[in-house]
Amino acid sequence: MNEPEQLEQPEQPERCPWCGTDPLYMRYHDEEWGCPVHDEARHFEFLLLETQQAGLSWLTVLKKREAYRRAFANFDAGKVARFGENDVERLLADSGIIRNRKKIEAAVKNARRFLAIQDRFGSFDAWLWHFTEGRAVTNHWTSIGELPTSSELSDLVSKEMKEAGFSFVGTTTIYAHLQAVGVINDHLVSCFRWKELSCDTL
Repeated sequence: MNEPEQLEQPEQPERCPWCGTDPLYMRYHDEEWGCPVHDEARHFEFLLLETQQAGLSWLTVLKKREAYRRAFANFDAGKVARFGENDVERLLADSGIIRNRKKIEAAVKNARRFLAIQDRFGSFDAWLWHFTEGRAVTNHWTSIGELPTSSELSDLVSKEMKEAGFSFVGTTTIYAHLQAVGVINDHLVSCFRWKELSCDTL
């Protein structure tokens, strides 16, 4: 009897090494990280998740993403801005999210500041992208060790967000946020996504 033919596994594209082999992390890397965001709801979603991540791994937050979506009104900034003390207590009892009072209260406060930015500038998107005149910053890193955790850009955005009343928006958190929403393309040049995103027209 002939041995059954072994099906060849499709060759995997080269990725940034930080995403490892976790399917959730790989999908996030391939489909979201560094992709320019211009949707208000998605901006608020990433901002909320980044501020909850402080001190923890991003993968931990990604695994709780759907629980956060349910807990925070499908990331509707207008609804979250109206959360009161009863909502905070409800969230503190929700085992699906990170139950940290300061972070939960910051999410509500940040929703209100997010709306204030929209009122002042027309959209949060317009405000955030004006720092780079609407163009993504494309870096040319060749190894993971070269990636910074902050920059002059994240320092500036962090400073202005703090002055506007946002919480949990230190420069490291904001640098990660800028990477996530595509203001900064920090894929390694060897990663298949680097070239794809470098060619994006914003």
